[in-house]
Amino acid sequence: MTNEILLDKINLIVEKLMNLGGADYDSDKSTSENARKSGLIARDFGIEEWDWPQGVGLYGLNKLQLFLKQDKYTEFFKNWFKTNMDKGLPSANINTTAPLLTLVDLLDKFQNTEYEPLCMRRAEWLMNELPKTKESGFEHTTSAIGNRDAFARHEEQLWIDTLFMAVLFLNKMGHKYNRKDWIEESIHQVLLHIKYLYDKKTGLFYHGWTFKENNNFGEVFWCRGNSWFTFGLVDFIEAFHGQMESGLKRYLEDTWKAQVIRLIDLQSDSGLWHTVLDDESSYEEVSGSAAIVTGILKGIRLGILDDAYKIKADKAIEAICNNIAIDGTVLNVSAGTGIGMDKEHYKNIMIAPMAYGQSLALVALCEALN
Repeated sequence: MTNEILLDKINLIVEKLMNLGGADYDSDKSTSENARKSGLIARDFGIEEWDWPQGVGLYGLNKLQLFLKQDKYTEFFKNWFKTNMDKGLPSANINTTAPLLTLVDLLDKFQNTEYEPLCMRRAEWLMNELPKTKESGFEHTTSAIGNRDAFARHEEQLWIDTLFMAVLFLNKMGHKYNRKDWIEESIHQVLLHIKYLYDKKTGLFYHGWTFKENNNFGEVFWCRGNSWFTFGLVDFIEAFHGQMESGLKRYLEDTWKAQVIRLIDLQSDSGLWHTVLDDESSYEEVSGSAAIVTGILKGIRLGILDDAYKIKADKAIEAICNNIAIDGTVLNVSAGTGIGMDKEHYKNIMIAPMAYGQSLALVALCEALN
């Protein structure tokens, strides 16, 4: 994959991402439970709603803008945040924190008097108001289906998704505002999620943990769930700008490398990973694969991994490029996925164009350019 090809693919992905449109949020009220289980949740589609899929979409676009060192997409960001602020934001929860991860980077550029207090309030909300599990874990709360003003609790549950959707934001805010308490809490959350979601036998991560039953639900190694750690942890470490305590850094990097070694073993011949990582009968999934290879490439760039891993990473990049349609749609992306009790749950999640699919492919190709 030459830089010219990668840039052409990036431009196609971006154009599609910024024009994904909106979604009929009210239609969620009439969607059947079975359809929801397969990932058919209207609010997840498009780029206009304020929730986690769109938040990840913004994150990828911002990564591209930072890479290009241009203000190419600043107007898009301004319009997106203004439109949502004018509309009124949905309930505060883990997933609706995701758009703020990008907003933190744009605060100084925007100089909008509403945005900094919004970010400060959400950081304090995570610290003091978000429901906590045993051992003070961040309970994975989400927007209520069909009611954006309410939030749904997953009581006493830790989800691997939380690290990317909310913990990265709290860590970034702690460094920006020199809030040691926010930084320390973000560290606590990373360590707690490793404690309960990491499988020592394989080096992989389970999707979730419940303190009610003290188990990992179906004990399934879900691709995109694992990718939130592969991608998110290197961003978490990088936010410390070399100032992370050495013992903690070694522990996190060793855990991360153990996961990457197992992921490399599970990479399919195409270069992608299966949506259930250790089940070759499950479909190959592009968004999780993109986030995995982003983490691997960034790990190489930061010196956490050696260059020997680049051959496998290049194979994944080529496979991602092969899954970009002529109109820029990133193909074979699984829809939003709740925790399941067996592999079939994950294998039955529908495939559809999603903002996070566009975004994660985007960051993977940007990292390949690096």
